[in-house]
Amino acid sequence: MKPFSYLSILLVAILALAACAPQPAPIPTAEPTVEPTAIPEPTLSDIVDTAVADGRFTTLAAALGAADLVDTLKGEGPFTVFAPTDDAFAKLPEGTVETLLLPENLDQLKSILLYHVVSGKVPAADVVTLTSADTVLGEAVTIKVDMGKVYLNDTVEVIITDVEASNGVIHVIDSVLLPPAKLSDIVDTAVADGRFTTLAAALGAAELVDTLKGEGPFTVFAPTDDAFAKLPEGTVETLLLPENLDQLKSILLYHVVSGKVMASDVVTLTSADTVLGEAVTIKVEDGKVYLNDTVEVIITDVEASNGVIHVIDAVLLPPQ
Repeated sequence: MKPFSYLSILLVAILALAACAPQPAPIPTAEPTVEPTAIPEPTLSDIVDTAVADGRFTTLAAALGAADLVDTLKGEGPFTVFAPTDDAFAKLPEGTVETLLLPENLDQLKSILLYHVVSGKVPAADVVTLTSADTVLGEAVTIKVDMGKVYLNDTVEVIITDVEASNGVIHVIDSVLLPPAKLSDIVDTAVADGRFTTLAAALGAAELVDTLKGEGPFTVFAPTDDAFAKLPEGTVETLLLPENLDQLKSILLYHVVSGKVMASDVVTLTSADTVLGEAVTIKVEDGKVYLNDTVEVIITDVEASNGVIHVIDAVLLPPQ
């Protein structure tokens, strides 16, 4: 056989073996990395917009607008708002809301609304640890937990808590909170009562009005007009004359005790020193309180901003 024939046969065999040999596995290529899409946090609205969007606070929203407090509660804060629902406002006596929304009642409306706002963010978990909270009005609301429920000022129930807003938190309440009435001083309280016109005139004549409108505190045993009328005829008119100023002042100061002495304390005493420097005796008999044996205390604990008034049925006359 010719040489090239052997070579041909050998080449064919090599090619056949190469065709039968296993092929190398392909090198895998990396899949492209896909970053997960971040889910944005929900954006909170401010307290006013949160309340408006809820739909149950239309009266509150109208009141905030009338009182020019919208911008305040859309401010930085943070605030805690005890928010009355429309049903809460509906519990007020008929016509109350409409009256409060009148321009001339702006100050009263503003006071009521600010009595629902506490400075700072106070979540429910902190509220239940408190016994009171100071409102931005400057008056406190009391807080109590009873049978797992939270009440403000004893009767107003917190029905929903921790409604988050961008500038604070809302707790929903079932009634409107009414701030305590502002107390007048002793003189203004007596004048407003209407039964102390003679006493008011005597205080003016004796130049004691400014004294009893002062800081105090004082306890005043206040004779009514009927009490002054028991004096001998002409006595009051004589005492009001300028030349009798010292005598009138002594009588009036004999009705005043320094400090605020409530009825519960009065009944524990046998006497009390007046600012005149003379004492009045005190006795309790058949459940009634008498000064100097015969002058009866007929009304007690009329509170004033600078003390307390106890009403008496006769004028106290200092010892001669």
